[in-house]
Amino acid sequence: MRLRSSAARLAAVSTATGIAVLLAAGFGFEASAQAPKQPAPKQAPATAQKQKQPAPAPAAPQPPAAQDPNVTQAVGVPTPWTKICSKDPQVNKEICLITQELRAETGQFLASVAVREVQDDPKKQFIIAVPPGMLLQPGMRLVVDQTTPVGAAYAICFPNACYGDAPITAEFVAGMKKGTQLVVQAINQTGRTVNFQLMLKDFAKAYDGPPIDPKVIEEQQKKLQEELQKRADEQRKRLESQQPAPGTPAPPAAR
Repeated sequence: MRLRSSAARLAAVSTATGIAVLLAAGFGFEASAQAPKQPAPKQAPATAQKQKQPAPAPAAPQPPAAQDPNVTQAVGVPTPWTKICSKDPQVNKEICLITQELRAETGQFLASVAVREVQDDPKKQFIIAVPPGMLLQPGMRLVVDQTTPVGAAYAICFPNACYGDAPITAEFVAGMKKGTQLVVQAINQTGRTVNFQLMLKDFAKAYDGPPIDPKVIEEQQKKLQEELQKRADEQRKRLESQQPAPGTPAPPAAR
């Protein structure tokens, strides 16, 4: 699968939303501001081979359900949709990604999605990144509002994220343009379905609009790194302020 080989050999460039875009060889995004140092799946070889198999329908995650004890909602804030394009020198064609990321208020990565298109190619690809620790079988699902879910198979895992992809049609993209929300569903190690909810507002605007300037991406990446560093420093200071000063006697134990 092209997803696996491309992700393993390309350097990443972070976008404004923290998505690292791997456009040069035709693949999507990375889930953190830094590319993984060792691009190797965490799974055993036997498990990795099973990743190629499509997700079986009977074991697929359940559709979103309010207050379902078997469903966990990943609470986060979606970033704006961003369109990024670059020319692939191997095929001399432009490749575009329309991406969005879900992050916690602390800046922690939760999920990333991207619609990938190649110039003059009717085929489209939907690429997903979720945190590691999810069950590779039966894969993931995409749900636009209340439409029929689309299955996605895992392709490769890095220490900071696992990736999956699914072929999509122009009709699926049209549904995203008209839709209100996109839910990525995965199953964690306890067997619970995890819903990563992203918003489709302004997807059509980003999809049909011009790509963002690479210089803007670089500047926004810098601001993102500074903001994450600021939050980390604030968290460290809060923890330090809660520690007793050296030489301070410990409070008496409760009787």
